[in-house]
Amino acid sequence: MRHISIVLFLILIGCKNETKGINEIGTENQSEMTTQTEDATVKSATEMWDDFIESYPEFKSDSIPESDFFHNNEEDANRLAGLTLTGKKRASSGLYSLYKKYNADLPIVGTKQIVTDFNGNAKAIIENISVDTIPFNQISKEYAEMDMGTDVEPLEKWKKAHWDFFESFLRESGEKPSEEMLIVAVEFKKIWPKK
Repeated sequence: MRHISIVLFLILIGCKNETKGINEIGTENQSEMTTQTEDATVKSATEMWDDFIESYPEFKSDSIPESDFFHNNEEDANRLAGLTLTGKKRASSGLYSLYKKYNADLPIVGTKQIVTDFNGNAKAIIENISVDTIPFNQISKEYAEMDMGTDVEPLEKWKKAHWDFFESFLRESGEKPSEEMLIVAVEFKKIWPKK
């Protein structure tokens, strides 16, 4: 399971809107973190999982899923958690070669994750519904829209944001991106909260 945290660091790329560039994303296991705030809706991952299994007791024997946030800064992590909560962000993309490099398992259909904001406050539970490996130059507009959380030039934004990110990451190892590089395309659905 620790490989999942490494992989999530690489695949949960939160893509910025048209007025921002892309930075590396960060994920950290926040599952036991509860932030004290005046907002009564703030929940830890454990509290959110407990609420979920209270409504869906068939999952009571399941272990609490890993919890992570998208991106590496507070503004984007919180924005992407919001897009996930509203159902606008329904996909994430990773570089297949990184899975090979780190000898990590590919995401699995049915795996659940608790999405948090930057401070570890649980916002949503998602479940992978599709995992595919697609060349960069064959990513569809529909998939880009799900990943970017926008219908305004989603493919152009997706390509720029992900090319820049992958180029920056690959440069560190002396590699270069290509139009044919394989992307692990993960589609997910929000399963909690219901609204």
